[in-house]
Amino acid sequence: MIGMLRMVVVLSALCGLSGFVLSYLKMVTAPRIEEQVLTYVQGPALARVFAHARNSPIADRRSFALEHGAVTVFPALRDGRLAGVALEERGKGYGGDIGVMVGFNVDNDSLEGIGVTTLKETPGLGMRVTEPAFASQFSGARAPVALTAQGGGIDAVSGASISSGGVVEAVNKAAQVYSRIKPEILRAWSE
Repeated sequence: MIGMLRMVVVLSALCGLSGFVLSYLKMVTAPRIEEQVLTYVQGPALARVFAHARNSPIADRRSFALEHGAVTVFPALRDGRLAGVALEERGKGYGGDIGVMVGFNVDNDSLEGIGVTTLKETPGLGMRVTEPAFASQFSGARAPVALTAQGGGIDAVSGASISSGGVVEAVNKAAQVYSRIKPEILRAWSE
């Protein structure tokens, strides 16, 4: 009986120590992980959305509070003035969530473009939503957007209608967030 009690105490101590070490490592590595995501995931998507930006959207980013959390907004400046903003949203794809960086022109609220940040879609089919032939359809469009099968102007990738629909869903979610926080965005970058 004493041996069993000793075993329970030792296992409990090991589990507690392991939990503490894992939570400490997560806390210590979180800033580095965020930096890696900004540089290697969101950065390339922002470069596709804002090829004309004269600033570093990653360095100039700001967070805005929403009822379900915070959203990070990446600005594009031209001649020292706010020309566009981008934010990331997610839509349901065939293989899981599809992360999409969506850029907006702040002068006329049209879409500046999109860049896919994360996806787990089928190679050769769903992965084609990252190709310029699909992504370029969003430039200059006005939200909400829809696939041609739903009466919109966006042609789905052949054989990947679920993935295409996930991108459209993410774009429309981003448009809703953008319209909700646009006054705050304009105020933040006018100061």
